[in-house]
Amino acid sequence: MSENVSISRVALKKITPDVSAAMGSLHTAAVSAARDAKVEPELLELIRIRASQINGCAFCIDMHTKDARAAGENEQRVHALNAWRETPFFTARERAALALTEAVTLVHDGRVPDAVYAEAAEVFDEAQVAALIWAATVINAYNRIAIATRMVPGNYQPTPKN
Repeated sequence: MSENVSISRVALKKITPDVSAAMGSLHTAAVSAARDAKVEPELLELIRIRASQINGCAFCIDMHTKDARAAGENEQRVHALNAWRETPFFTARERAALALTEAVTLVHDGRVPDAVYAEAAEVFDEAQVAALIWAATVINAYNRIAIATRMVPGNYQPTPKN
């Protein structure tokens, strides 16, 4: 059941700028670890979208679908991401990353199963698995922030590529 009446929510960046900056630093470090491990930025966007879909974070879905498209991701794959298991549009590597992302996001449903971890470890090295776990963890945290503060989707625009 959804609420029709919305109350004003706290502006976290304004009220807790140090914590918000630390969260931004965590995101930057996770992106850097992924880059150093040679995890494709496009795969990171798929991870961010999928976790955001599971969590129902409209703000992050809006942001990361726009970022994915700006990075060259095609519409068909973006639209099919919610049903990635039923489509032929994703590689084995992407499927392993998406399965791991779902397990991390839904950790309360039974932890991260050994089979899911093993599938990821078959196609990613340790540094890449670590980067995927960090990427999933960071977007899950951002989803909770955006949902708790009711960040409004729609106005985000990707940074133009040079």
